[in-house]
Amino acid sequence: MDEEHRRERILILGAAGRDFHDFNVLFRNDPSVEVVAFTAAQIPGIGNRRYPASLAGDLYPAGIRIEPEERLEMLCRQEHIDRVVLAYSDLSHADAMHLASRALSAGAGCSLPGPRATQLRSRRPVVAVSAVRTGCGKSQTARWLARRLAAAGLRVASLRHPMPYGDLARQRVQRFASRADLEAAHCTAEEREEYEPYVEMGSVIFAGVDYEAILERAEGEADVILWDGGNNDFPFLAPDLHLVVVDALRPDQLTTHHPGEAVLRMADVVVINKVDAAEPAALERAIAGVRALLPEVPIVRAASPPRLEDPERVRGRRVVVVDDGPTLTHGGMSYGAGWVAARAAGAEIIDPRPTAAPALRRVFERHPHLEQVVPAVGYGKTQLADLATTLEEANADLVVSGTPLDLARLVQISKPVVRVRYAYEDAGEPRLEEFVRGFLERTGLASIP
Repeated sequence: MDEEHRRERILILGAAGRDFHDFNVLFRNDPSVEVVAFTAAQIPGIGNRRYPASLAGDLYPAGIRIEPEERLEMLCRQEHIDRVVLAYSDLSHADAMHLASRALSAGAGCSLPGPRATQLRSRRPVVAVSAVRTGCGKSQTARWLARRLAAAGLRVASLRHPMPYGDLARQRVQRFASRADLEAAHCTAEEREEYEPYVEMGSVIFAGVDYEAILERAEGEADVILWDGGNNDFPFLAPDLHLVVVDALRPDQLTTHHPGEAVLRMADVVVINKVDAAEPAALERAIAGVRALLPEVPIVRAASPPRLEDPERVRGRRVVVVDDGPTLTHGGMSYGAGWVAARAAGAEIIDPRPTAAPALRRVFERHPHLEQVVPAVGYGKTQLADLATTLEEANADLVVSGTPLDLARLVQISKPVVRVRYAYEDAGEPRLEEFVRGFLERTGLASIP
């Protein structure tokens, strides 16, 4: 083929999420480009697979290979890559530019597809919840919205940012309405952390790989679509109301990560969460930081107080704490709701690292800021088994679990497990209810019941 008609050769960098979505909406049916490969990082075990032909489309009869990100420069040179597409979320601005520099050094260009090009348009009104960092509290905010909208008599379909870690073809469209659905899909711990709470409250949540197909399925049974975003990514759907959550415990991270800063600048309403746990000076810094970027956008103050199911059982005991995995790893937090609740109950929190099994030991080595909590990692059978071993071998009387999933159902250990629950609560004026009411009236949903 002559140079004038040569297809642009593209490499997509991601972590089994936005990378697949960007391919589906931008490149799958575009004969002017050839996506040579995806690269994989962050998530163990997703490299050295293929994006299947059934998802890749007619231009890719053999599918598309998924390569380890360490091979980035070599792939750019050997495959004559013209452009690297960055499709990660929750990277520091420095790390994002380091990846771009690696691509540039190998002769390729680098691009960041934006919302206008990648967001899908729904036939239903859409409210979206995003965040500036992983672990700010968007999931409990989204679940509050799901309950509020359902209480208004609306059929709600929640769509979750993708986590397709298994058989991609089978995960094209996923619908979870029961524990049996979770079991049938062989959901990882990370997936259960997000899906289980919806199932427990009697709601339905969709996820998967092909969000055009997912959205079409969800629209068929809903009056309103709720986007529950992942990490700090911007929504896959164009929202009619976009809520962006900020963490009062991390007031200096409003503009430090990609695409969190862009997400914040897109907000219709900013929710500053964990105001009950933050020092007053930190809360003021968060408010001032938001106001510096968005002087006219409303700010809602919120709390997510952790509550132990049985505080007396924990008081004075030696405990090993398990907390939300992505909050601790991708989000960089050194503790979560479980640690806060155990400490408030007067427990002695033990260091889990000395008894960590190999897979967990590697997690601790990659994330040295973790000293007193175990991240609820379980991307595969080995990691899940080592999580169980780590908890079993810990020199503790019981386990305090701050992860949203039902840990006792997931791992078989002899130690008792005491759960910590947390939910969205307003913590001042204006209240989130005001903006939900405006959304319902503006979109005509208020008249449906």
